[in-house]
Amino acid sequence: MTVNEAPQGAASASEAVDRGAIEAIVAAAHGNPFAVLGPHPVAPGIWDVRLFVPWGDAIELVGYHDDAAIARAEAVHPSGFHIARIAAKERPGYRIRVMKDGFGHVFHDPYALGSALADYDIAAITHSNVTVYYYILGAHPSTHGGLTGLRILVWAPSARNVSVIGDFNDWDGRRHPMRSHPSVGVWELFVPGLEAGVHYKFEIKGIHGESVPQKADPVAFHAEHAPATASIAHGLPRYEWNDARWLKNRAEGDDRNKPISIYECHLGSWRRKPEEGDRRLSYRELADTLVPYVREMGYTHIEMLPITEFPFDGSWGYQPVSLFAPTCRFGRPEDFCYFVDKVHEAGLGLILDWVPAHFPNDAHGLANFDGTHLYEHADPRQGFHQDWGTYIYNYGRQEVQAFLIANARFWLDQYHLDGLRVDAVASMLYLDYSRKADEWVPNQYGGNENLEAIAFLRKMNEVSYRAAPGVMTIAEESTSWSGVSKPTYDGGLGFGFKWNMGWMHDTLHYIGQDPVYRSHNHDGLTFGLVYAFSENFILPISHDEVVHGKGSLIARMPGDDWQRFANLRAYLGFMFAHPGKKLLFMGCEFAQEREWNHDRSLDWHLLDDPKHKGIQSLVRDLNWAYRDNPALHERDCESTGFRWLIGDDRANSVFAFARFSLGDGVAVAVCNFTPMPRTSYRVGVPRPGFYREAVNTDASGYGGSNVGNYGGAHSEDVPAHGEAQSIVLTLPPLATLILIIGATGGEGD
Repeated sequence: MTVNEAPQGAASASEAVDRGAIEAIVAAAHGNPFAVLGPHPVAPGIWDVRLFVPWGDAIELVGYHDDAAIARAEAVHPSGFHIARIAAKERPGYRIRVMKDGFGHVFHDPYALGSALADYDIAAITHSNVTVYYYILGAHPSTHGGLTGLRILVWAPSARNVSVIGDFNDWDGRRHPMRSHPSVGVWELFVPGLEAGVHYKFEIKGIHGESVPQKADPVAFHAEHAPATASIAHGLPRYEWNDARWLKNRAEGDDRNKPISIYECHLGSWRRKPEEGDRRLSYRELADTLVPYVREMGYTHIEMLPITEFPFDGSWGYQPVSLFAPTCRFGRPEDFCYFVDKVHEAGLGLILDWVPAHFPNDAHGLANFDGTHLYEHADPRQGFHQDWGTYIYNYGRQEVQAFLIANARFWLDQYHLDGLRVDAVASMLYLDYSRKADEWVPNQYGGNENLEAIAFLRKMNEVSYRAAPGVMTIAEESTSWSGVSKPTYDGGLGFGFKWNMGWMHDTLHYIGQDPVYRSHNHDGLTFGLVYAFSENFILPISHDEVVHGKGSLIARMPGDDWQRFANLRAYLGFMFAHPGKKLLFMGCEFAQEREWNHDRSLDWHLLDDPKHKGIQSLVRDLNWAYRDNPALHERDCESTGFRWLIGDDRANSVFAFARFSLGDGVAVAVCNFTPMPRTSYRVGVPRPGFYREAVNTDASGYGGSNVGNYGGAHSEDVPAHGEAQSIVLTLPPLATLILIIGATGGEGD
């Protein structure tokens, strides 16, 4: 029965629906589109099928399984609202055929289907189950009502209405308004026939009907490259992993006793293709170049500056918009999986710089998402970072906390990452961070501690360690906040490690001075040992130390060219012998001369110069010495693993200390931070035997003067520095010696 054959007693099709509802649909302003669109009974055995199709020359309904015409649709509004009347005992099955320029386009009606959310989905959302955010929200290829398509969900509790727009509907917010689930604040639509790869956003009207800028999906798994801002439907990554053995081995033992040496890397500028327009390497190309390089250099981990999708290259990824999407700058999600897999195949771990401290104010992002301050605090004294011009998450809101914790788990779960380095933790912990007295709001007790952020960080760490055995979380926390790397059950924040920013500042200041002045700043190298075991520390020479006018690491070194390189070699030797895990930013391992530029490749041509090649060789040998000798890493986080031998020789700027393994291994480090070689220099040692010279930063192979000790020194029964035994050494100029006895190095007794 067609619309022109209305049965006796039934209102006409145009009279059977409220005109105000039609106007609201046409204006993309109806909060409950399923109450208007789709099939609706108007009399016993009579159904009106209401359609909004603002394009085409003629519209009709055809069979669910064939193209036989069922009814013609009548236009009841000039903007494209149509109604077709059908005689049917039960809810009719049909498809829509739109004729345009002589061609018929046939598709299923999303509004003929019931809700795509099951009761257990609603329950999971209600309780803010962290996996909700990537298993339920977002755009997922799915099956519903026997049809394949995309199930799209977004959290926007204060919105009056939400539509999904994209390249599949001419970015027209009138065509795919979504169904609201008010009890959980979620909007949902299943669109039959859509596949992964479509570009989409959300068109949102706020609580008063005001238009909100078109928003990218907060849980998008793939996104366009800036300046384009659309999300790309993808679903969870589909990849056949080959790293089961790595994951099993990762879970064994205690990271505090393992060697951890991290190569911090900005993927976009590590190496480029100048012959191809200076383009970046892809994830797959990085798997074939970066990974073997890092492995050969002896590192244990790669740490990536943020690769969660971000619009502005100059933010280096620290202002992300799509937290669940690996940036498309280097390829697709599955390409990133391949990169991770190859990292693990090489026996390396992969750490992601993760940014839950703030988010940018880009119009398509999270700010003012549903017309309200949904993700951020409304009060700028709580919700806005003045230093960075970014918004601060409302950690006290249950859904926001779950969103962030889910994101942390997502990277560990779906991409098998081995750790998260949490950026700007200090800005999260203190309500008055970088604020004047009248620019912050105290907590409920009148203090400056952000109690909600503290609770969030603790929960994030608990969830991460429980969900992915063997992972590590690392805090970039620049103050003396107590217990950052203590377990939550012991009152700590629960991080595995903390960056030792104090050590970094003090030692770089020391090494940057002319040697003649170092005796007056002797404590610059000794003070760090006062607190070295108060946390599980990583010693970071990070990207922050080679930008913003600070120059490169080699540029900080004083003296003539020979002394600059000797100073750097001595400093690196000191760093690798010092208690704490290690982190070195890319380019520092071969003494990059210029300051780091995110838009340019590292200056690999410098390796043609023996001085730079020597630094690279030294870093490689330091990494392997650190890994191969338990005394240099097993007690990195324990005071019983360290003892000063000489900490007071200010006049000569000489330092010596011992490191101890869990077994019988001992390492002795001796540093001479003056350009004067010192002969017959006696150093007390913890045990008798032959101390093998494992590393001499003055070796000719590193570009040094080759002053040394002919492979090591035998101890003598001569007490010195509180030890019963001692060795007599020649200390090279501006150099560090690392000597090993017992365990894997030396001859022992």
